[in-house]
Amino acid sequence: MQIIIKRGRVIDPSRNFDAVSDLFVSDGKIVESLTNPASAHVVDASGCVIMAGGIDLHTHIGGGKVSLARMLLSDQLQSPISTPGQFDQGDSFLPTASQTASRYLDMGYTTCFEPAVIPCNARSAHAEMADVAGIDTGGYCLLGNDDVLLALIADKQPQALINDYVAWMVRATQCIAVKVVNPGGISAFKFGDRHFDVDSVHPKYGVTPAQVIETLCRAVHEIGLAHPLHVHCSNLGVPGNIESTLATIRAANGLPIHLTHAQFHSYGKDKDDHESSMVSAAAQLVDAMAKHPNVTIDVGQIMFGQTVTISADAMHQHDNFRFADPRKSILVDVECEAGCGVVPFRYRRKQFVHSLQWAIGLELFLMIDDPSRVFLTTDHPNGAPFTTYPHLIRLLADKSFRETALSEIHADAKSTSDLAGIDREYTLSDIATMTRSAPAKILGLSDRGHLSVGAVADVVVYRENDDLEVMFASPETVIRRGVIVRGKNATSVSDLASWTLTAEVSVDSSSVAKLADRYEQNSTFAMQRLQIDDEEMSAVIGSHPVVASKGKAK
Repeated sequence: MQIIIKRGRVIDPSRNFDAVSDLFVSDGKIVESLTNPASAHVVDASGCVIMAGGIDLHTHIGGGKVSLARMLLSDQLQSPISTPGQFDQGDSFLPTASQTASRYLDMGYTTCFEPAVIPCNARSAHAEMADVAGIDTGGYCLLGNDDVLLALIADKQPQALINDYVAWMVRATQCIAVKVVNPGGISAFKFGDRHFDVDSVHPKYGVTPAQVIETLCRAVHEIGLAHPLHVHCSNLGVPGNIESTLATIRAANGLPIHLTHAQFHSYGKDKDDHESSMVSAAAQLVDAMAKHPNVTIDVGQIMFGQTVTISADAMHQHDNFRFADPRKSILVDVECEAGCGVVPFRYRRKQFVHSLQWAIGLELFLMIDDPSRVFLTTDHPNGAPFTTYPHLIRLLADKSFRETALSEIHADAKSTSDLAGIDREYTLSDIATMTRSAPAKILGLSDRGHLSVGAVADVVVYRENDDLEVMFASPETVIRRGVIVRGKNATSVSDLASWTLTAEVSVDSSSVAKLADRYEQNSTFAMQRLQIDDEEMSAVIGSHPVVASKGKAK
C-alpha cells in the first residue's frame, strides 16, 4: 500500500526536524518518494502534527502476574473508564490483551515492552503478548534473584561465564533486555529476611545487592545489549529509600544503568517516624543524574483512582498486603527464579502520601532537563493504567492546568512539594523525544521512533489542539507498518501479524554444559527446556521474532 501524508507538521527529534512537510509510505516503510503517486491513498494532515508511533518501554502486559491479577479481580473487570485523568474499576486498569492493543493504538502507540519476563514463564508471557494484536512487543529477561546467578557470584566465577549465562537466558527467552527486581532481595525474603538494602548480605550466598547490580551491569554491557540493565531498586515505596537509590547508582560503577519507576524510589524522610515524615527526594535523584551521565530513568507516575499493583518484588508486596483495597491479595513463588505479588490499590487524591507520590513523579519529569533521559511511564498498572498518558502529557505541558490539579491534592503534600515553583512546560518536541526517539535509541531500535527514510512506517497524525489531553487521546490517523489501523479506511488489526522484538547475542558454546549443570542443581527441569526457538515462536506462540538489536560477536 502506498500513502501520502500531506501538509502536516512533522516532528522528528531524531534529526531535529520540525516543519510542515509531506511524508511518503510504501510497502510498510517510509520512502523518499512514490513510484506511482497518482494511485496512492492521500491523508490530508493540514492543521495536524505528525509523529512516529509511540514506544512504551515499561508496561506490564503479559505473563503470570497479569493473569493472576485478572483472576483475583474478575469481579471488577467490566466497568469502563470514567472522567479524564481519573480511572475507576475493571478493565480500565487491567484490560485484556485485545483491549490493551486497541487502547494503545487509540493513543498512537505501536510498540510496547513487558519488563519482567521470568525465564520459566517466558512462553506464557510471549503467548499473551502475541494476542496484543497490532502492536510490536518485546520482553526483558528477569535475573538477579535466581540461584544460578547468585551462586556464580558467590563462587567468584569468571565474569565471562556469567556473561554467557546472561546471554544464554536472553536468547533462550526471546528477550531484548535484562531486568533485576530488588537485587537479591526476593531470594533473601525466602530465607526469612524482611528488610534488605544495597549493602545487605544474602543469608545463604553471602553476596550483596551491590555485587549483583555491578555484575549484571557489566554483563549486559559486555555482551552488547543496547538497553542498560533495567533496575527495580531496593526498598520500593519505603520512606528514606533515596539512599538505596543513590547507592544503586554507585554500585553500577559508571556502567550504563536504567532505574525504572523512579518515583517509587525517590522518597526522603524526616526524623519523625509518622506518615507525614515522608518528603520528596526528587531533587537528590536529579542532582545524582547530573553527576552520573550513565543513568536514565522512567518515572512510574501515579494517578488517583483504583488500580492493582503487580510485581516480582515479593518482599515489598508482602509488606503492602495491609494496604490492599479491596482486601485481597496474592503472593506466590515462581520456581525460585523470582516472586510475584498482586495487591489491589486505590490512590486517593486527599491522602497525604498518595498526593506526595503524584507530585514527586511530576517533579522528576520537570526537573530533568534532558527528555531523552526520562521516559513516560506509569508502570502500568502499578501507578496507573497506560490510558492516563494523555492526561499526564497535559500536566507536563500546561502549567496552568498543572497548578489547578496541584490545588486539589492534600494541602500538606502541596506545601512540601517543589512543584508549584516549576514553570517548565514540555514542548511537542520534548514529548516526541520522551515517547518516540529516546525509547527507540535506548533499546537499540534503529528502524522506529523516527520518520527518516527507511524507517518502519509507524506514523501517527494528531489534530493540533491547545488541550493536549484531547490531542494525544484521539489521533486522526494511525498507520501501523504501512497499514492504516485508525482513521478513514482503517484495516482491522486482526489481519496484521504479531512481531516480537529480540536481541541477538553470542554465547560461548563451551559454557553451556557448565551452566546447565548448575541450573539442574536448583530447578525441577533442565535448563534447555527454557529455550524458545524461532519456529516455536511463530508456529505455536503466534508471534514472529525479529532481531531488533545486535550484541557483540564472540
